[in-house]
Amino acid sequence: MIENSDFRIEEPDLSSRYDVELIRRFLSPLGFFFDETSVDYSVILYTLNDEIVGVGSCKGKILKYVAVAPQFRESGAFAHIVTHLTEQVMAQYSQAFVFTRPDNILRFEGLGYRHVASAQPLISVLEFGYQDIRDYQQYLKSIRSKNGEAAVAAIVMNGNPFTLGHQYLIEKAATENELVYVFVVEAEKSVFRFSDRLEMIRRGTSHLSNVKLVKGGEYIVSCATFPNYFLKNEVPDVVTQKQAELDIEIFASYIAPQLGISKRYVGTENYCPTTQMYNQAMKTLLPGKGIEYVEVQRKHTNSVNDFISASKVRLALKEADEESLQQLLPPSTIQYLKEINRSAVEQKLAISTRH
Repeated sequence: MIENSDFRIEEPDLSSRYDVELIRRFLSPLGFFFDETSVDYSVILYTLNDEIVGVGSCKGKILKYVAVAPQFRESGAFAHIVTHLTEQVMAQYSQAFVFTRPDNILRFEGLGYRHVASAQPLISVLEFGYQDIRDYQQYLKSIRSKNGEAAVAAIVMNGNPFTLGHQYLIEKAATENELVYVFVVEAEKSVFRFSDRLEMIRRGTSHLSNVKLVKGGEYIVSCATFPNYFLKNEVPDVVTQKQAELDIEIFASYIAPQLGISKRYVGTENYCPTTQMYNQAMKTLLPGKGIEYVEVQRKHTNSVNDFISASKVRLALKEADEESLQQLLPPSTIQYLKEINRSAVEQKLAISTRH
């Protein structure tokens, strides 16, 4: 428990139904539904007379569910909660992020947060810490081609794992452009680790001299900019829509200009509603930002109605269906899967709830 002259902060027990319901009852009238499974740590701010003033939580680097009762919004309560949560995050990470409503931007900026982007009228993302988006832009500058290519395209992929479909999309973009940057999602939310996914993509594109791999960092389909992307078993909602728009805004404003990107390639999405929503948002927003949206028909297997997907690969791996893997994966991925610890992958597949 932490105290000061006006308030005290307590850390509720998130395994306690009573404590969770206490937070939920406070947040519900303020427009939040508190999901205790989506946070690592929470606090409740009280007056010295035991009246709840506000609450806040965090998950990894991200502040969540920060809210203060209306009668205390002109006090220092908001600053107490945000400062405490930020210190909690910064004890482990070099950055903290917050999703909030655009009308809260000034409040967070007053506490040292920097506005990154907004998807009006619902969501803004701000960041705090020793690193920020300018550091990622410096990384992009350091890898930018010096050859002055005019036709430069981008692809963003998870590659979980790298399939013949991924390879087909990259090859098509490589034949139609002078240079293709492939951004590999860096978040460790997949069956295959980032280092493995990066290596599979590297091997699967080694024959393409005009393809350059890029680490996605915190700013492309990450837990900081698009956390709902990783909830593939959820029905997409307005929050997912706005997170997709936020991700696209960051790409168009901060990333594409650094690398001279004028096209973004995607494969048609036949299976995942979240990715379908993301693609539609790109189709709507990117042309207005000077970036051409190019949608490529997803590659199919030997059966014309059977499209290749990483989810099918994961199912085939789970079932040890080697025949299907031959139809879904390039030789480079098949070889890589022989080299890595397959038992660890199969164990993750066994407990994975992703589609």
